[in-house]
Amino acid sequence: MEEIVIRVKDVHKSFGPQKVLNGINLAVERGEITVIIGKSGSGKSVLMKHLIGLIKPDSGEILVDGVDISRLRESQLNEVRKRFGMLFQEAALFDSMSVEENVAFPIREHRRFSDGEVGRLVDEKLQQVGLSGFNEKMPSELSGGMKKRVGLARALALDPEIVLFDEPTSALDPVISLSIEDLIKKTQMRLKKTYVVISHDILGMFRIADKIAMLYDGQIVAFGAPDEVRRSDLPAVKEFLEATRIPGFAVGEGAEPAE
Repeated sequence: MEEIVIRVKDVHKSFGPQKVLNGINLAVERGEITVIIGKSGSGKSVLMKHLIGLIKPDSGEILVDGVDISRLRESQLNEVRKRFGMLFQEAALFDSMSVEENVAFPIREHRRFSDGEVGRLVDEKLQQVGLSGFNEKMPSELSGGMKKRVGLARALALDPEIVLFDEPTSALDPVISLSIEDLIKKTQMRLKKTYVVISHDILGMFRIADKIAMLYDGQIVAFGAPDEVRRSDLPAVKEFLEATRIPGFAVGEGAEPAE
């Protein structure tokens, strides 16, 4: 099986006169955490929506295991999307549903399982994100970090091959952000899935990423292991990393999350 699971080839996208993606090339390796960084408005979310077929490029290809999903019919695209899970920026939980019902939702939508099987899967996913016993809680009873954990449990509910994360630590304090980052790393190492993350949290993402891609002026201007990107001589990369650096803490430093 090819090591590259997602390949973006010379993708261009404009909205009216605004050019957002200007020849994007990116290779996402199977079983790794690839993090896409860049300034606000750089096109990170637009790129991620291309990866799951929510937006079609003006030109170029989005290949998932060699298949250009931008050319698929909607029914074919829906089959490809079953291979993906997604954790949305605000967790996007159903407020009227309990934690168990939220996690069970995609299972009931896409699988013909008995209530007992659904319950077992929900318990398994909640255990994976450290929320065993929270089944009957409502979203209004959860902290921001807990909501993110429930969102991750739901994203993992169908055992997807690829999980997309849209700003997984947004609106969280530094301590909770750290716990979510560690959870992302731990679940990825345990499940051996492919994770693609877009984030503004540079320090946290440099801790957990296998590969970093920096998006600037509609193109990927730096790509590689965190330490490679940190040492980049490109002015745009250096300026961006310097602007997000905490005094006394070099980007790329920090212990790996504990198992």
